[in-house]
Amino acid sequence: MIRIVTDSAADFTLAQLKALGITCCPIQITFGEDSYADGIELTQETFWSRIMSGENPKTSQPSPEAFLSIFEEAAGMGDEVVCILVSSALSGTLQSATIARSMMDDGSSVHIVDSVSAACGEQLLVRHACRLRDEGALSAGEIAGELVSYRSRIRIYAALDTLEYLARGGRIPKAASGLGSLVKLKPIVTVTPDGLVGMAGKGLGAHRASQALISLIAAHTIDPDEPIYPLYTYDTENCSAFVRKLQQTGVACDMDNACAIGPTIATHIGPNAYGLAFVEKKL
Repeated sequence: MIRIVTDSAADFTLAQLKALGITCCPIQITFGEDSYADGIELTQETFWSRIMSGENPKTSQPSPEAFLSIFEEAAGMGDEVVCILVSSALSGTLQSATIARSMMDDGSSVHIVDSVSAACGEQLLVRHACRLRDEGALSAGEIAGELVSYRSRIRIYAALDTLEYLARGGRIPKAASGLGSLVKLKPIVTVTPDGLVGMAGKGLGAHRASQALISLIAAHTIDPDEPIYPLYTYDTENCSAFVRKLQQTGVACDMDNACAIGPTIATHIGPNAYGLAFVEKKL
């Protein structure tokens, strides 16, 4: 049997993890002295309540011991593991998993894949791994190899409502955040090929940001045979309006497949962000 393992940055719900047969190793979210296992102990409501009251959480990767427990249980049952994790450029989670594998008597059955992404992008890669597992034609090592090819086609673009949370986390100077708020600057971010969050554009005001985001997406040929996920933080209003505009351009997406970005990534981008995760068509 092949086990699919991921972390909570992929933003699966508990129901989705169960339905898809995925094991999740949670990232820790800490508010002061309160520490929560992301996606298990921390609800979206509690997270956003504390964030919007001005608290600044910290995130920390799972320990090697947390991964070792998962890997050894699988090995004890004769299972192979495909472990797909948040971008190593954004988190030390993959490093913890690699250390855990090295602690095993025989780690050859554990295949670790850097998603070079996060949130819906990571989720797309994990879901693809599940499809390959369920088809039953490939070994765990072969699935890991297929994922490396597939991940190069995953794209994420998102418009942020504010620069405040990037400044809180030290990603940009606080002065730049204040100036951006004055001129109603809406940054557009993407996940770069090396797995970092980078600026892809900007718009002055919500309408121009939405149009700029649509233009960036239109530069790619979306694979219609792969999932398309609208994404949002906190509230769906901005995302719903964006999806209606996308549908008018012929993009086949809807809010039924929308993905709520969880605490691991939302900590840094704040509420009311919206965007799209998709797979680019093979050339």
